[in-house]
Amino acid sequence: MIYLDAAATTPVRREALEAMWPYLTGDFGNASSHHELGERARTALEAARADVARVLGCRAGEVTFTSGGTEADNLAVKGIALARRAADPRRTRVTVSAVEHPAVLESARSLARLHGFAVDVVPVDSAGRVTPETFAGAIGPETAVASIMYANNEVGTVQPIAELAEIARAARVPFHTDAVQAAGALPLDVRELGVDSLSISGHKVGAPKGVGALYVAGRVSVEPLVDGGGQERGLRSGTENVAGAVALATALRLAEQERATTAPRLAALRSDFVGRVLELVPDALLTGDAENRLPGSASFCFPRVSGESVLLELERRGIVCSSGSACAAGSSDPSHVLLALGLDAETAQTAVRLTLPTTITDGELAESALALAGAYAAVVGIART
Repeated sequence: MIYLDAAATTPVRREALEAMWPYLTGDFGNASSHHELGERARTALEAARADVARVLGCRAGEVTFTSGGTEADNLAVKGIALARRAADPRRTRVTVSAVEHPAVLESARSLARLHGFAVDVVPVDSAGRVTPETFAGAIGPETAVASIMYANNEVGTVQPIAELAEIARAARVPFHTDAVQAAGALPLDVRELGVDSLSISGHKVGAPKGVGALYVAGRVSVEPLVDGGGQERGLRSGTENVAGAVALATALRLAEQERATTAPRLAALRSDFVGRVLELVPDALLTGDAENRLPGSASFCFPRVSGESVLLELERRGIVCSSGSACAAGSSDPSHVLLALGLDAETAQTAVRLTLPTTITDGELAESALALAGAYAAVVGIART
């Protein structure tokens, strides 16, 4: 099997497993308990927080551990919007892009449905990019929070986050970015990006599923979404997942250390792979920005064939990939991301997303390109009969 679905999840790093193991066994204490076992857990939790903060370029107290990227996005979008409106009743609008992850889009819709906020959706160009001019026109004195994802999970397009954050800062609008797909592939230093809030998820960088983190600048108020014992400085109550936090910190630190080597290598392999596919399958349509995209992301549409049929043929040939976001839980609707890029619904349903793990080789990608061409030919042949 050749695994080309790294955007959905990555295998757990051995180093992350070894780092978390003591906190699943001997050092199993509750980090809120005031005894030796609890103190050891608390020490590990705060060391993990400091490690994450070093990668993000922020203070440890600005990092909140969550159950993953979805919870981090919810806490950022809902929590900042509600706190901002409480401080200034004029702040009744939320700005998001048309290509956000459902965790952000549904959070904005929830604010509209349950709390009376208005949602401003920023369109993207045919490459999936938010232009600074369009973004500037979508925020103003009534905006409580703006959230634009760093890199798209379906088509890989990278947004000009630093430029967008600067526009938001000038308008005095808190700016959040979903950096779940960017972790390990792009710089995450929040000072350089200029963002007020940033979300990451552990299982995209080699930690287990079920742990993530949210950075929120100390100057930005957040209304907690989960009430209880006041853990995580009152922002996220509940017994802390110490083992998960340790694994996330370990995996994130290693991914960041390796990024200078892995990102250029993946970008070169991906470019060669895209070229091979377009040569072998002239009808293939590359989606997303051809240049400003994640190093390991290749996404195509195959007009007039079924994307799901291509996926099934690929798996039969030993290639594992997906049609788009793994978070679209069984939906048969066309991708909202591809529709936002201007593709029609029929073409959007022919999508195939191939995302490269850091261990991929050129030989495996050459084999995958041939398999993709064969799968496409097989599906076309079946359709014609």
